[in-house]
Amino acid sequence: MTRQVLFQIHWFLGITAGFVLAVMGLTGATLSFENEIMRALSPGIVTLSHATGPALSPDEVIARAAAQRPGQAVERLNVESDPAAAWTVQFAAREGERRGERSFVDPHSGMLLGQATSAGFFRTIENLHRWLALPGGPNGIGRQITAFSAISLVFFAISGLYLRWPRRTFDWRAWLVLDLRKSGRNLYRALHAVIGGWVALVYLLSAMTGLWWSYDWYRQGVLYTLTGKTSREEGGHGGVKPDHAEDPAAPPRLLRAWPTVMTAMDGRYSSISVTLPEGHEPATFRVLLADARHDRMTDDLKVDLATGKLVKADRYADRNLGKVITTSMYELHRGAFFGIGGRILLLLTSLTMPLFTVTGLLLYLARRKRKRALAEVAEAAASQPAGNPGAAGGIGDMLIAFASQTGGAERLARQTASALGGARVLPLSAVDESVLSEVDRALFVVSTYGEGEPPDPARRFARQTMATPPGADHLEYAVLALGDREYPEFCAFGHSVDRWLHAGGARRLFDMIEVDGDDTDAQRQWQQQLAALGAEPDMPDWEPAAYSRWRLAYRRRLNAGSAGGPAFLVSLEPCDGSAAWQAGDIAEVLPGANDPARVAAYLAHCGLAGSEMARGQPLAHHLALALIPDHPVATAEELLAALRPLPHREYSIASIPADGRLDLLIRQVERTDGTLGLGSGWLTHFAPPGSEIALRLRGNEGFHAPVAGPAGPRRMILIGNGTGLAGLRGHLRASEAAGRGGHWLLFGERNRDHDALLPDEIEHWLARGTLTRLDRAWSRDADCGRYVQHLCAEAEADLRDWVENGAAIMVCGSLQGMAPAVDAALRAALGDERLEGMAEAGLYRRDIY
Repeated sequence: MTRQVLFQIHWFLGITAGFVLAVMGLTGATLSFENEIMRALSPGIVTLSHATGPALSPDEVIARAAAQRPGQAVERLNVESDPAAAWTVQFAAREGERRGERSFVDPHSGMLLGQATSAGFFRTIENLHRWLALPGGPNGIGRQITAFSAISLVFFAISGLYLRWPRRTFDWRAWLVLDLRKSGRNLYRALHAVIGGWVALVYLLSAMTGLWWSYDWYRQGVLYTLTGKTSREEGGHGGVKPDHAEDPAAPPRLLRAWPTVMTAMDGRYSSISVTLPEGHEPATFRVLLADARHDRMTDDLKVDLATGKLVKADRYADRNLGKVITTSMYELHRGAFFGIGGRILLLLTSLTMPLFTVTGLLLYLARRKRKRALAEVAEAAASQPAGNPGAAGGIGDMLIAFASQTGGAERLARQTASALGGARVLPLSAVDESVLSEVDRALFVVSTYGEGEPPDPARRFARQTMATPPGADHLEYAVLALGDREYPEFCAFGHSVDRWLHAGGARRLFDMIEVDGDDTDAQRQWQQQLAALGAEPDMPDWEPAAYSRWRLAYRRRLNAGSAGGPAFLVSLEPCDGSAAWQAGDIAEVLPGANDPARVAAYLAHCGLAGSEMARGQPLAHHLALALIPDHPVATAEELLAALRPLPHREYSIASIPADGRLDLLIRQVERTDGTLGLGSGWLTHFAPPGSEIALRLRGNEGFHAPVAGPAGPRRMILIGNGTGLAGLRGHLRASEAAGRGGHWLLFGERNRDHDALLPDEIEHWLARGTLTRLDRAWSRDADCGRYVQHLCAEAEADLRDWVENGAAIMVCGSLQGMAPAVDAALRAALGDERLEGMAEAGLYRRDIY
């Protein structure tokens, strides 16, 4: 949530303040070497073309300059040690003027040389930089705009660093390396993020020093923090120049003071700026040191002009850091504080400021363009006639449509088509009103996923196509709905499809048939109805594959000391030769018995003794091998009549056939009464090592490896939590065996000290390159406190980058909490349209439970 809010503010400020900052960056870069540029352009003004003889005394230069400007007093003189450099004089401002005239002067003749070439240009640039040259000058709206932009720049630098902070903080390549092989939006994002990382700290310095001239409260606060004083003059800002009130014809008064300054400085200086005081106040001499890095490295001397006595000496070498900073704020702002290297760095970073405005705008426009393109693609796809995969004999009068998450509904749909002699088979996502108009009859085999949701490939269909009833007055239809009665929204999507068709005027061939898991009775009912539609009356039953014999070879707890339920690695070996499956497939295990404590508790609740015999066996024996009824019974006969066979339990397979074993990662479930869950209790506790396990394999096409892209096998973004690592582990082992890699794992658990499931394997994958990135969340650790969905939210930009470069997303883990939260995070990162399109293309696959 924090990242999303920061991103939105970052984007909004970029649109509003970005253009102003671009102007400030370009003008700041222009001002970086103002003096050097004017010196180069102004020979004979800034530098003297022919300097002969000794320079006049300061008093003589002041007197001759004042004589050339009758009625104007000189209030400041700048003396240069370089004999080839002109001096400068500053005249007092006239009434109505903000600043008096500044002129270069020949120290050998006292002749005024005027202003440097381009001085007016640089003043305009300065006005643009400080207040956008808007009316009102420093007191107008322009200053408020640039101040707001400086604050925005502080936010940009800090939020930008946070938003792009790599998972491995000390991975210098993630911080510094710019991949120019990218193109389009990826290149814009890389330029924006990587170069932003390069210059963020410099921008912070520029913005925080720039605010010195924006707000007096800011300046006084910095002064007090660094020096303990709030006086501008004491803080070293230079103070406000007083209006000069003395008689302009008064004789110069530096004769006695100048030798004192030369003695105090031992004759070594680069330049001396002297401010002439009013009345009998001491004069201030700012002496730029001979080896100064910047113009504020001065010794400030106060000298009594009447006596030539040194009143006060403020040596640069004696100043504390706070005063050095406050007296050098301008030099910090332009980088000169750090010497010529700092100035060059500030020049370059200022020149890059428009880059962020341009790339930010391009990213914004590309985002809008992508949304329009996705809408056009969806519209074009909806307007095109559907294809004919799986059809035998062309388009007939019967359509079989399926919506499948794990492949079960598709299997039944194709079995249905085969029984009817090869009817047309289409995924539900390919069905629209034009397809329905071509047939008179349609059968829909649809599963419900999670809490009443459509399967992933059918989500767009449910959201868009089912938004309005179809024109289907001519159509007869039937629905076979697959679901799980353990969920309250049993077969909800099947019911939705049924209502949608009925609302469009279609007529039911027969009532919807609901299938709870592998309910063979419901499947036989469907087959009987198909026979009435013309299928072979003696077709074989669609019974699931028989269980095969496996041996429990190995069992190890993976999270000793965990605050959560114990998690186990369980390894099984086939008793009758080898077995074949693919990464992503499901193992269906038939538990061998109930928890004995639960059996005993139920019998005690019913008032039946566990040793009571029925059909030659104790009641406890019968109940251990059957599904315990959800209601009490009164007699042994009533109990036997209520018993149903134990249901199977499904687990994601965590290995590949090449491993020579079938691995499962199982969380031991404990019921509220303290007894263990049916499947997890059997496999992790009650079944002894070496015992036989009844197991059958089921293909899970909805979680098989994604289809290859134009460049070959795709990289995978693997997301999960807890024992959901099982399905992801299968894919990683398959990739490693095939010599492929480059995947990204985002995984969450409770505590790093106890719940780092299979850490050695994960480190091995990282070392081999099977994984190139690992992001982990520890929800119960104080220094983390995040879930895997937070990892997705924090990595939005990288997720988009991976997906745009062809990566697929595979999610495995718990339905409660993780799956919907991750789905929401992915939709926030990629957009609904993008994720729905990936689901339909088989590039967003989930195995959740």
